[in-house]
Amino acid sequence: MPLPSDAKALGRRVAAHRTRRGLSQKELGAKIDRSESWVSQVERGARRIDRMSVLETLAEALEVPIGELAPEENVVAATTQKPRAASSLSLALSSSDALQAVLSDKAPVDVDALGARAEQAWDFAHGSEYENLSELLGTLIPELEYASRKATGEDRRRACIAKAKAYHAAAGVLSKMDELAAAWVAVDRSISAAEEADDPLLMAAGAFRLAIVFQNARRQDLAMRTAQTAVNALGRMVEAGEPEAVAMRGALYLQLAVASARLNHAEDAYGFLDQARKAASFLGVDRNDYNTEFGPTNVLLHEVNVAVELGDAGRALRVAAKADTSHMSPERQGRLLIDVARAHAQRRQAIELTGALRQAFEIAPEQVRTHHLVHELLGDALRTDYGNAPELRELAQQIGATS
Repeated sequence: MPLPSDAKALGRRVAAHRTRRGLSQKELGAKIDRSESWVSQVERGARRIDRMSVLETLAEALEVPIGELAPEENVVAATTQKPRAASSLSLALSSSDALQAVLSDKAPVDVDALGARAEQAWDFAHGSEYENLSELLGTLIPELEYASRKATGEDRRRACIAKAKAYHAAAGVLSKMDELAAAWVAVDRSISAAEEADDPLLMAAGAFRLAIVFQNARRQDLAMRTAQTAVNALGRMVEAGEPEAVAMRGALYLQLAVASARLNHAEDAYGFLDQARKAASFLGVDRNDYNTEFGPTNVLLHEVNVAVELGDAGRALRVAAKADTSHMSPERQGRLLIDVARAHAQRRQAIELTGALRQAFEIAPEQVRTHHLVHELLGDALRTDYGNAPELRELAQQIGATS
């Protein structure tokens, strides 16, 4: 499909501003976590910039307003009102629960009940029930901070495990809602709790969550460093054939693939996907070790994501058509459909984009309503001619992603 003429106009402006700043294509690419060839393709008009977030990053690197870089675009901003769940979770993480626990008198601790509630937190996270999750964690986190300090022996270790899992759930949801500072705090606390519990795989799960936070913060270098060091650390456990370790390393390979794709390093991205696929083949079935949902199906889902990040909508849609997600969590099903919608957006297919997002909204409404990628996707679409489709505008209004 031919590229629209404004892609070439944008490319000329990018080249002019880059030259004005005295930057080479390689230097500009380094500033925005993209390759020299990616910059060259943009400047020649051979690659569209189809996401507002990428345009914003490029404008920031060139030190120009978006309106000057793309004056023909009617820039539409997504709603800036934070979801209530995001605010509630951030407030829960801002409390001095650890200090309160240290200074409190010792009282009985029911570790079994706390562990069950930590598992329920992940049921809410996988189910895309963010309001319920924030309500649960608002009371659970203070109790876990208390229990991890007042319990002794095996009870204390189990309380630390439950605390790590609760913070993992908080980090996963906060990252989706682009609440990256709070997500970072949650991950840091989860890794500390896992270390106190002397659980290496739970620590690796923290590294997995941290890599995702770094990805959303556009620090792909840090995401890759975090995931790669964890992959290396798990080597001995994987060689021993421990299935939980194989699954965890496979999940980390998927994060390396996504980060590589966002750097436009296609060969590396698909190489990491192959490593994850080998791990999934060793396991043979879809698992959910440490709430990663790793297995053959999740590898397919990440292949769709990688293809979308690399701008290969055709491959993304072909792979998505092969994926049976009926047994996966609502969160995973919804995320696949968001990536399918992004692929249709790259093809400027408003009806198909709307259909994918509407299906995702039916499966995981809170995820779709709060996910920063959905707001970026709809904001970008509404700025274009194909975004004038009534169905798309109606859905954007329903989700709350209007100007």
